[in-house]
Amino acid sequence: MTAHGGEARTPEQARATDQRRASDQRWSDEEERAAEEERAVQQALAIVGHQPQAVHSPAERFGETAPAERSGGTAPAEQSAARPQDHRAGVTDDLAVPSMSARTGTPTGGPARAPHIASDAPGPPQAHRTRAAAWTGARALAERLGRAAPPAAHRLPLDRALGHVLAESVRALTDLPSFDTSAMDGWVVAGPGPWTVREGEGLLAGRGSIEPLPDGHAVRIATGARLPADATAVIRSEHAHCDEAKGLLHPSREVVPGQDIRPRGQECRSGDELLPVGTVVTPPVLGLAAAAGYDALVAVPRPRVEVFVLGDELLSAGLPREGLIRDALGPMMAPWLRALGAEVAEPRRLGDDPEALRRALVSSDADLILTTGGTAAGPVDHVHPVLAAIGAEMLVDGVAVRPGHPMLLARLPEGGPCLVGLPGNPLAAVSGLLTLAEPLIQGLAGRHAPERYRAPVHEEVQGHPHDTRLIPVVHRDDSVVPLHFNGPAMLRGIAAADGLAVVPPGGVRSGTEVEILDLPWASASPWTEGCFT
Repeated sequence: MTAHGGEARTPEQARATDQRRASDQRWSDEEERAAEEERAVQQALAIVGHQPQAVHSPAERFGETAPAERSGGTAPAEQSAARPQDHRAGVTDDLAVPSMSARTGTPTGGPARAPHIASDAPGPPQAHRTRAAAWTGARALAERLGRAAPPAAHRLPLDRALGHVLAESVRALTDLPSFDTSAMDGWVVAGPGPWTVREGEGLLAGRGSIEPLPDGHAVRIATGARLPADATAVIRSEHAHCDEAKGLLHPSREVVPGQDIRPRGQECRSGDELLPVGTVVTPPVLGLAAAAGYDALVAVPRPRVEVFVLGDELLSAGLPREGLIRDALGPMMAPWLRALGAEVAEPRRLGDDPEALRRALVSSDADLILTTGGTAAGPVDHVHPVLAAIGAEMLVDGVAVRPGHPMLLARLPEGGPCLVGLPGNPLAAVSGLLTLAEPLIQGLAGRHAPERYRAPVHEEVQGHPHDTRLIPVVHRDDSVVPLHFNGPAMLRGIAAADGLAVVPPGGVRSGTEVEILDLPWASASPWTEGCFT
């Protein structure tokens, strides 16, 4: 073996050269992936953030040609109205009347501007899905798209506000407590003791005005009862002795002025902000609002989501048989989406009927549509052809993530809703739900995106050579443990999980920190009606 200059190379030199070349290639691949991911994020934000989009190549927009590039027209993102800064678009009593369309940002006083549709219809799916979107870029687009239009607001009675997001801050309508009250059952006293006991039933909660208590006197009092004027302290029943013969009350320990009294305004003063805009209405929030004097709250309506289940092979009951399988996604989607803050009707089963799918899409009045199955390029995968036929704009057509890479995100024409196409395999559908549907719904519902956090993995995790991988995990002490049964068609792993680990291409070693996506039932928040039914 000879070197470049004609000198013989030892096996060690040859191995060193090969290792350097492999290392250089890995660095080159990583830099290229990082650059593609950054371009994907910027292009995603340009689509929904109304930024001029720099065009680097016809296929760089998540692997498809932008409508403006195909026809020379204006891109839909540039046509849509800029996002107003005011969080509230309008408030009615239990009726949302936004000044801007919640879907498109178009003023409701005039016709919505339809997205630009290219004159040449898209080709078959495999022709235009030349490059999948980076996972982070696709997720960023879905989040921005959900927040692109100002949320409407309506006034809800307290018993119907659970799980909604506040569109108006909650400010105290009165001092809390609104008068001095007793914190304990016992005796209220005035001045130094011993005290002369006043006859009668004492002071009870809910009674109106009472006479002042003279110095040297004591009277029975119940928890929550209003204190008489000039009271010094409350003595708990177990800390006092009543000499009934003499009619005197003696303390069994030192009495400190103000003890066991809840003074007016101890918790808040009238006008104090108790809860900011964006707070999810939980059971304690309802209690605080009621205590502060509220009968109703101004909140963001929950986004309406429709789920269309596709596939002739799906059974709704009984055991799998004769090539038919049970529908695992239909029972799972509605409660999952409700836990994210959406209002969901029962999923509709459409089978593998493209005309039924077309009718369902064009007649939907939902804020977001989810389909399960039919997103690949098989003989009965009708989602792409139907979307092309109705003039939908494809925003994400495939994501570089496993499982779930055939997922898609589209926007229906003429101010229509967005559509998230989930793959038919159950865990792949969960991947699409977390990647595209969850950030979209959070934006539409006015919820803050959860803070990102990382945790070390308990063991080595094998990754995909080029794509991000989502692995079901369970938290154990200060790390997360990957779960088995994590194939695209499996649910056994995710059923036992409390999160998914975001594993970068190539995998990670034991102890490496990775991003964790929490599942909505892994903690007590967010609260929705779905948690209680």
